[in-house]
Amino acid sequence: MSSAYGARAAEYIAAFGDIGTAQEKDRTAVLDWARGLEGHVIDVGCGPGQWTHLLSTHGVEVEGIDPTPKFVAAAQQRHPAIRFRIGEAERLGVDNASLGGILAWYSLIHTDPALIDTALAEFARCLRPGGGLAVGFFEGPDLAPFDHTVTRAYYWPLDLLCGRLATHGFTVTTKTRRRAPGVRPHGFITAEMN
Repeated sequence: MSSAYGARAAEYIAAFGDIGTAQEKDRTAVLDWARGLEGHVIDVGCGPGQWTHLLSTHGVEVEGIDPTPKFVAAAQQRHPAIRFRIGEAERLGVDNASLGGILAWYSLIHTDPALIDTALAEFARCLRPGGGLAVGFFEGPDLAPFDHTVTRAYYWPLDLLCGRLATHGFTVTTKTRRRAPGVRPHGFITAEMN
């Protein structure tokens, strides 16, 4: 996946590298979630750092990680005051119960459903009790793959993903879906670590 995004990094950055390309309601939802957090936050799959920067400008102590070196380099160049590093959802590289929050904004969409529990278990390991998780994803009535522009991605039913989170000790606090003509359905979940 990293190599697939690396090959199209410049195209992705041009299309999505500015937070202004994100819907206002999504920016508001993420900021509302982040305002309730205490402690260090990791933006998992940060890409060129647009969401990391948004959180930082609102006083969140945040760093971004991404498996694609070109994204990490671009993020560091664009936002030099914020820490960015190579990393992935399955290995966050932090101590147990050390994080106040994890943002996974469309960073699990390419994860094979049979393997997603590895990432969710890592999130659970790294979050302190009461820590928060926010997940943005493609929502659908069935768990199903589709041909994403970069590489295969998956639709997740909202309640199915909530159930997976529950098995890892999370309590879901909000769950929403949005459908609009011409765009793939969107899902958003926030959860708290027990």
